[in-house]
Amino acid sequence: MTERRIIPIAIQAAPPAGPRVPQLTASPPLALYIHFPWCVRKCPYCDFNSHAVRDEGIPEAAYLEALIADLESALPGIWGRRVHSVFIGGGTPSLLSPDGLDALLTAVRMRVLLDPMAEITLEANPGTVEAGRFRAFREAGVNRLSLGIQSFDDRHLQALGRIHGSAEARAAAEIALAHFDTVNLDLMYALPGQTLADAEADLATALALGPAHLSCYHLTLEPNTAFAAHPPELPDGDLAADMQDHVESRLSAAGYVHYETSAFARPQRECRHNLNYWTFGDYLGIGAGAHGKLSSHAGILREMRHKHPAAYLAAQQSGDFVQERRTVSGAELPFEFMMNALRLNGGFPLRLFAERTGLPSEAAETGLIEARRRDLVTIEDDWLRPTDQGRRFLNDLLTLFLAD
Repeated sequence: MTERRIIPIAIQAAPPAGPRVPQLTASPPLALYIHFPWCVRKCPYCDFNSHAVRDEGIPEAAYLEALIADLESALPGIWGRRVHSVFIGGGTPSLLSPDGLDALLTAVRMRVLLDPMAEITLEANPGTVEAGRFRAFREAGVNRLSLGIQSFDDRHLQALGRIHGSAEARAAAEIALAHFDTVNLDLMYALPGQTLADAEADLATALALGPAHLSCYHLTLEPNTAFAAHPPELPDGDLAADMQDHVESRLSAAGYVHYETSAFARPQRECRHNLNYWTFGDYLGIGAGAHGKLSSHAGILREMRHKHPAAYLAAQQSGDFVQERRTVSGAELPFEFMMNALRLNGGFPLRLFAERTGLPSEAAETGLIEARRRDLVTIEDDWLRPTDQGRRFLNDLLTLFLAD
């Protein structure tokens, strides 16, 4: 394409011959997401459902009790289905006591059909790391750790409001790698005052540690954050693009597969839980503000738990932890599927669309794909995948979509 044009975002109606009611023939893979909403301190860029710990501390026992009650109330919707992955996110779940985490995972195993080889991920921040704590988490059943490093530079960590310094970041990564076979390191770039050399140095430090997985995110100013209210001075678009190009080329040269917009992994070490999201699998979400997507013969249901921790804890009295619940219409499904699946750089087989939406493959010709096939999508052997231009466009679009 030689000239620039603006592509309107519109969800077109499916072809008249295609059914508008999803007709699923099999359940998608199922994952479990558990949200822990507390942090030591709220970072100024963070728009997740996280809350700084107050003087009274974390009501760990009450929250674990609520999580287990929430899971039990959700069991009829997933009865008999195998759970392939568990992801404990936040917030800072590594603030949980080892005994508390052990009790939580024991409760999960006693109530759901958990795959013996399930990937069980825990998010952690370097400021909450102790070798004994990580050892106990591993013994409780966690087999994958995702560590929020963000940067190895003290100046940038301070600008981001992180509670750890560069020395703690390195030590935490080394401790994690000593206790877990699979470790993800989160890095951010296009930080306030960051130069290309700074970004290169952060990546070089991460690579020297040798993690199986790296998540590299462009810092964005999200609505309703401290950074949105008081924006810092960020690198311009050209410099940020140079940083992204360096990340992609350097990690490729180091043998990492760039399998998703912001995710890089050693071969066969991709995050299975996140891949389930991008391939439109199902997931039960429990915990304050957790989202879920569950498929059945009746259609595809989306849920959100009560968002504020106090409201979530209070919901245990009624036994109804769900704040919002809606059925996804057939008209929405093509767009929802593509918004997820086109984050995969390798693309997806066209048959997956029918399997996961219950709509005929022809319905994939609507909306995002039909409007952008010539410019943003190439087709090879019934696979759809975004080009570089399409991947960046969809990443920006998803950011706006999730912030809405």
